[in-house]
Amino acid sequence: MNVEKQPSNLIKPCIPTPPTLRHYKMSFIDELAPSMNVSAVLFFSVNHDHGPKFTTRLEQSLEKTLTRFYPLTGRYVDETHTIDCNDEGVEFTHAKVNIKMQDNILDTQENVKFVEHFLPSEIRDADPLLAVQATVFECGGVTLGVRAAHKIVDASTLCTFINEWAATNREEINGHEFTGPPGFMINSSSLFPGRSFSPIPLQPISDDDMSSKYIRKVFKFSEAAISNIKSKAITDGNISTRYRHLSKVQLVSAIIWKALIDVDHANNNPRDSILAQPVNLREKTTSLIPKHSCGNLWGFCATEAGIDETTEELAGRLTDNVKKTINNFSKVDHNTEEGQLTVLNSFSLPNIRESTNVIVLTSWCKFPFYDADFGFGKPSWVAPGSVPVINTSCLMDDVQGNGVDAHILLEVKDVPCFEEALKVNMFST
Repeated sequence: MNVEKQPSNLIKPCIPTPPTLRHYKMSFIDELAPSMNVSAVLFFSVNHDHGPKFTTRLEQSLEKTLTRFYPLTGRYVDETHTIDCNDEGVEFTHAKVNIKMQDNILDTQENVKFVEHFLPSEIRDADPLLAVQATVFECGGVTLGVRAAHKIVDASTLCTFINEWAATNREEINGHEFTGPPGFMINSSSLFPGRSFSPIPLQPISDDDMSSKYIRKVFKFSEAAISNIKSKAITDGNISTRYRHLSKVQLVSAIIWKALIDVDHANNNPRDSILAQPVNLREKTTSLIPKHSCGNLWGFCATEAGIDETTEELAGRLTDNVKKTINNFSKVDHNTEEGQLTVLNSFSLPNIRESTNVIVLTSWCKFPFYDADFGFGKPSWVAPGSVPVINTSCLMDDVQGNGVDAHILLEVKDVPCFEEALKVNMFST
């Protein structure tokens, strides 16, 4: 596979950002967000518009969309914890690849390191804050890869931006004007003002190790498979009545968690673990945060486990703790110090010892990435970008909407053990 990229250019909002919006303040959740990227690639297998207007239209619709997402075109100022909304622009890269999408991508998704080829270059030090890559395949299919700095964007914001850009581009094709939600006019900094915190520390995997020692794989849990796992567990008496309505996210999370615990046992390194799950705050607090609010709007749900938990016990622990966490967030009034501290305290993970295995599992399920229609149909597949941190997983809806695609970063040597553990731990014991 040879992805040929053209030099990137900067796209600026078609209407300059007014001086009154020049300095965008960060929220304390923005400040705590780890120094990494949030990214996704949308694969469109059919596109009949191959003319020069195709890429021009994408750029023009992006210009219009950026007027509502104006902070993304600015630059982060570390000294003041603000974004200078100077309309410097977002990077846009055009590319082409010498393969067919269906044969080489959509039919071979097991090892998905290839996803990174369809993303723009890694954003370093939040400069720029957003980058886009449009790649055209031999067959005419298209990928749109969007990468943003976590400093100001979470998964919900990324999804909102992509869908608004898609709607704007679609209406450009139809000759209509799209007026979407207010973008960054409702944002995290107005709800949870900054406190000059430092980002959550991470120990990223080096580029050399990422290319040789680790592999990113996707494990698919179809709607039928999830239903069968639940039915078998209920029939065998492995799930008590109170857990019969497990969500697909908590079910798949428990299976993955148990498999990672088993990998530790196989490596003669049994240890306690904590599963850390970001929880979207939108539409969950007592002072309602609108669905399309932008910025980082999430807290943590941390669930502890010992070395000998069964899959069903982990599922029960997760379900109970997620319900407890969401109930706590439901009482949050962001206008009060108590409400602010409830969110802030969720970032303090409990009982972390040097030996504790911290597993971060993010769910992007229910975020409508598959609704993004740029005028040439909805995506055939959507994949998140890689996070170069060990034991990280991202769950996404499958294209049908009721299954789960679990994207997991593993050491190559651990893959056989992990795959075997998945089979054993699907409530089969």
